[in-house]
Amino acid sequence: QVQLVESGGGLVQTGGSLRLSCAVSGRTFSGYRVAWFRQARGKEREFVATISWSGYSTSDSVKGRFTISRDNAKNTVFLQMTSLNPEDTAVYYCAARSGSSGSRTGPYDYWGQGTQVTVSS
Repeated sequence: QVQLVESGGGLVQTGGSLRLSCAVSGRTFSGYRVAWFRQARGKEREFVATISWSGYSTSDSVKGRFTISRDNAKNTVFLQMTSLNPEDTAVYYCAARSGSSGSRTGPYDYWGQGTQVTVSS
């Protein structure tokens, strides 16, 4: 059973930064593709970024502001968020699947419970 636990959310002012963490259980973490999604109140879930052994990518809406990285020794994926604005307010979820091929936006087999990010104006 693969479990994902997000942390690092909170309240930040416009222009501020946060780093989210996603701890992933499982023996073959290095082979997983892990992604971040977000869902604002009343909106559909939105792809943010993904990373695998073959590389990483981010959505156009966060490109240049958000950076995804991973520490295979710690089974953890990070989302460094800078220049935050109120439109970034959402619950942020991490998701994972085995292997690096396929669409960056899904489907993903495993999901965390989410962490709230609120950006005040």
